[in-house]
Amino acid sequence: MTSGTTKKRELKGIGYELFIGALSILSIVNMVFLFFFRDPAIATVLQVINAILFPIFLGDFLYRFFTASDRSAYFFRGFGWADLLSSLPFQQVKIFRVFRIWRVIRLFMEFGAKNLVHEFIAHRAENALLTVGFLVLCVLEFGSLAVLKAEHVSPDANITNASDALWWSYVTITTVGYGDRFPVTNWGRIVGIFVMTAGVGLFGTLSGFLANSFLSPPKQQEEEVPAADAKDPKARIAHLMRLIEAQEQATAELKAQLEEINELL
Repeated sequence: MTSGTTKKRELKGIGYELFIGALSILSIVNMVFLFFFRDPAIATVLQVINAILFPIFLGDFLYRFFTASDRSAYFFRGFGWADLLSSLPFQQVKIFRVFRIWRVIRLFMEFGAKNLVHEFIAHRAENALLTVGFLVLCVLEFGSLAVLKAEHVSPDANITNASDALWWSYVTITTVGYGDRFPVTNWGRIVGIFVMTAGVGLFGTLSGFLANSFLSPPKQQEEEVPAADAKDPKARIAHLMRLIEAQEQATAELKAQLEEINELL
């Protein structure tokens, strides 16, 4: 197998790669925030978000490692060691998450930004869960940070620490609204409007995704280039590359099964 084909197979689904890349950018942004903001409440919110990111990045490394056609090549030459280090819950090694961002840049260079966006939109149903998960995490983090900054000026505030802010943001996103914590300042209420509006949209999308997944019949795999892209050489190349990758993946799985059977004989 050529090195070019190996690099293509290293890249997972477009939606998944964009999801991991976006989380990596969020993580690096949080590192910058932790450096510049010395407020203990803000630092706690950022640490909680980073704690949520830790198992996601560790799972990403394990997923890439166990699905790699050549595990040693992925680990040593494919920056798998950087994926492992960056998934550890230590501040000093989080900078290695830039290598995950590099994979997204490779996607843009390989497929072209136009085709990449088209592919993402064409498979928006499959990418809905990842998109909603990322946006919920962003709203949870930035909603908590914003309400803390808005409420700290009021002596009557009942959202005064990271725990209060995260709890309020989460129950507001989910549209539960217990009412035990609420903003009392005008700016805090404006933050609440944005968080509530985002929560309605995100969980509405999630409900639609789950309903579509459970109720819709199985979708047959497309074998032809969409008519709108039939005359676009880059789109046709990207389509053929996906077909080749799927075939290579199926062949690799068959070879692995044959090897297991040969070892038993």
